[in-house]
Amino acid sequence: MNKTVRVALVALLCVGAAACSKKQEVKPQPAPEQTTQTQAPVSDGKYTPADLDTDACLRQRVVYFDFDKTEIKPEFQQIMACHAKYLQDRPTSHIRLEGNTDERGTREYNLGLGERRGNAVSSALQAAGGSASQLETISYGKEKPVCREHNEDCWGKNRRVEIVYTAQ
Repeated sequence: MNKTVRVALVALLCVGAAACSKKQEVKPQPAPEQTTQTQAPVSDGKYTPADLDTDACLRQRVVYFDFDKTEIKPEFQQIMACHAKYLQDRPTSHIRLEGNTDERGTREYNLGLGERRGNAVSSALQAAGGSASQLETISYGKEKPVCREHNEDCWGKNRRVEIVYTAQ
């Protein structure tokens, strides 16, 4: 091959290689900007009446007690905090605290024990920020059992305070 053909061939190969390498070079393109928002609007963090049915903490409305005790167990402290916050967020709401006992003991003793349990829940709600004017305590003693068997498991279900919203 003569020198001119070789130079032309090499030049052609170089141009072809350069063209191929340019074709393979991919420049990253910036992502298109989104102009629409897909997030829900940020709430103010306050409870609404709908939360009484949807919020897991607010749906828990029973506080259980040990035999002959009025102290609130540690596992119910978070429930107290949730309901107290609801009371703070909703100043027109009202709660009735219904104290209950198991079947053991006299009627008078159980009415007093149910009231003391209701007052204990009321105090806990107030300590967590609830207002006393939003709370009412009533005792049913042993008159409204949720379980009628005569064993410890059943009695434990009856030793309770029910949180009932009378105004949301």
